[in-house]
Amino acid sequence: MERQILHIDVNNAFLSWSAVDMLSKGETLDIREIPAVIGGDESQRKGVVLAKSMKAKQFGIVTGEPLYSARKKCPNIKIYMGNHSMYKVYSDKLYNLLLEYTDIIERFSIDECFLDLTHYLRGQKLIDVANEISRRVKEELKFTVNIGVANNKLLAKMASDFTKPDRVHTLYKEEIKTKMWVLPVSELFMVGRKSLPKLERMGIKTIGDLANKDMNLLMKQFGKHGKMMWEYANGIDDSEVVYKYTQPKCIGNSVTFPHDIDSVEKLEEILLALTEQVTYTLRKHNLLANVVNVHIKTNAFKVSSHQRKLDISTSSTKIIYGVAKELLEQLYKGEYIRLLGVQVSELCGASETQLSLFDTDTNKKQDKIDKTLDEIKKKYGYETISRAGKLNADKMFK
Repeated sequence: MERQILHIDVNNAFLSWSAVDMLSKGETLDIREIPAVIGGDESQRKGVVLAKSMKAKQFGIVTGEPLYSARKKCPNIKIYMGNHSMYKVYSDKLYNLLLEYTDIIERFSIDECFLDLTHYLRGQKLIDVANEISRRVKEELKFTVNIGVANNKLLAKMASDFTKPDRVHTLYKEEIKTKMWVLPVSELFMVGRKSLPKLERMGIKTIGDLANKDMNLLMKQFGKHGKMMWEYANGIDDSEVVYKYTQPKCIGNSVTFPHDIDSVEKLEEILLALTEQVTYTLRKHNLLANVVNVHIKTNAFKVSSHQRKLDISTSSTKIIYGVAKELLEQLYKGEYIRLLGVQVSELCGASETQLSLFDTDTNKKQDKIDKTLDEIKKKYGYETISRAGKLNADKMFK
């Protein structure tokens, strides 16, 4: 099965996050719309530009140059101190949103990460999930991202570096020649400043030149690094999305519909599909939930939510869906709905709970059914088997 990989890169992260944070605290000026930079203490000549607005870029200001040099180019420029603790808050907000799509997330840096959605697509196309994430980040978090869509990490990262900002780009194997080989070799990931002059002396100016060079010649000149550069130029990368699991505070899933829905029956079908993904993730990590939350967004962008405390800690799809369905019925007033989501919280490890009066033979039987379905999904892929009640919902995502 071909892997389904996304690379998410926050556009101008430090300046964007500073702008969003200031606006959230009542500031009326969006510093993304004026000549502004993020830097250190301007009184110290060693302070440098960490991030710049598009208006600042128009004055020729570049990342890494001294702040006093930036002010010479633009005397009226606004300079703001960096705040790494605040950046971490917004980085975590992005991470928590992405957890609704997969728990296989590699935080490559504070403002970029890889996602492996190979077993998490629910019948959707990878490009559609990328567009949905892009839209949700802009609407809910108020900043923008570039997203690379590919079948390995290298190509996903290269794609996310194409035209910016706020873009989604694909880079599949059949697109390498037209989209990647035409770029200067300096654009290839892992081609550093030391390698560049040597490559140019070998007549290698584009990534395509490098891809079509004899790999043995490159290895004589650069050793193992030469082989890696040749493989990258040809789109070859077998590295895994490396993630470190930490117990989440909540697990959720939501979907923005391609068209608005005003049928409660259709909403219930989709809710079941979302709940099954959430409970599958719960069981995968041996967790139980104590609270269920359902939220909707209308076509007028009005957001509503209800939640309920469960009688017992559970990962049962049947129990959690039953509660979620009741919450949806309380929420839904006949409007046209554009987004539906379900979330579980107050999580605990399955080993932390004690048997209760609710652990009936029926519940144990249901638990066995859930685990059997999980094993089939793990072995043959998430979409291999579906509950009858959500078959129509799965079709909607295709």
